[in-house]
Amino acid sequence: MQPSFNATNKTGFTLVEVLLALGLTALLLGLLSTGVYVVAEDWNRNSDVLDNELDESLALLQLDRAFQGAFPHSYTNLDNLSREIFFQGDDDTLRFVSTVSPQRTSGLTAWAITSEPDAGVYVTLSPAYTDHPGERLDAQTPRLILPGYTVEFAYLYEDSNEDHVWRDDWLGDEALSLPLAIYARFEAFDDDEDVIEILTRIRTNLHRDISPNTFVQQGL
Repeated sequence: MQPSFNATNKTGFTLVEVLLALGLTALLLGLLSTGVYVVAEDWNRNSDVLDNELDESLALLQLDRAFQGAFPHSYTNLDNLSREIFFQGDDDTLRFVSTVSPQRTSGLTAWAITSEPDAGVYVTLSPAYTDHPGERLDAQTPRLILPGYTVEFAYLYEDSNEDHVWRDDWLGDEALSLPLAIYARFEAFDDDEDVIEILTRIRTNLHRDISPNTFVQQGL
């Protein structure tokens, strides 16, 4: 005998229930998508801040390492055929040769660090050979590494009384040596930002074959 079914026993959703379920689902999806958007925006914003802070930290670390690796690079002055040291520093610009290169290339690298108003701190890099590296530095394009900052330099030397004294300029072709240390002060255009300072002792400030000009170092 075949079982019989009564149509009145069938169950299901009414049209109102289906519409209500769809409406609730759409509402939940809308709330979820809004929450995800807010979290994503916050993440991107915080990530940008973190990236900027990491970029600044890496740039400052690279500069500190370059100062530590400052080298008394010598060249021949073709005008008088004398041996001179390449190091050109004043209160807002520094050009020198270092054993440190951001690209980790072998050999010596010439650095130029300066700041431009309304822009920031720029770095220029060039290989340093046996000649004066100034022309190659001038031919390179500067790279902005610390936007929104200015830089101020000072240079340490030891006077005749063996006192350590800071001066706001240092010319290697006159002193025939490097300073004992470099002080760099980075100040943001925004007064709310902290001042960043780097104080680095130069490990090799004397050339093994060139005697320093102590009179120039003493400011006489």
